[in-house]
Amino acid sequence: MWPANQYRTYLQTFTLTAPPGRVVLLLYERALRHLEAAKTGFALDDPAELNMTVNNNLQKAQEIIRELERGLDFDQGGELALTLSHLYDYFDERLQTSNLTKTPGGIDEVSGLVTELRNSWDQMLRSPHAA
Repeated sequence: MWPANQYRTYLQTFTLTAPPGRVVLLLYERALRHLEAAKTGFALDDPAELNMTVNNNLQKAQEIIRELERGLDFDQGGELALTLSHLYDYFDERLQTSNLTKTPGGIDEVSGLVTELRNSWDQMLRSPHAA
């Protein structure tokens, strides 16, 4: 396993040099990891640890989703960019509600939808017609 600072350096280099499509895929995958980590918090017995685990991981997932939204190109993306923007806003709202109420329903819903987006994005990148 890499030390944390080497891993961060690797991620920075990857995101600066990777094609934009790969960066989007990476962001979806990292959001999913944080959503899974947040869900594991509900199994914790210590209320403080539960709250911290859920809160920290949901905030990280929300930051990633907000970054995906900031990266949308409405001029070139047209209707798709607008639809994704609305979807990302919905994700943010659902995760915020789950965080405030400490309930997993919104996390499960968003996780399922992000998984679908991630899988579709991966399939698009693998197609021979991908730009």
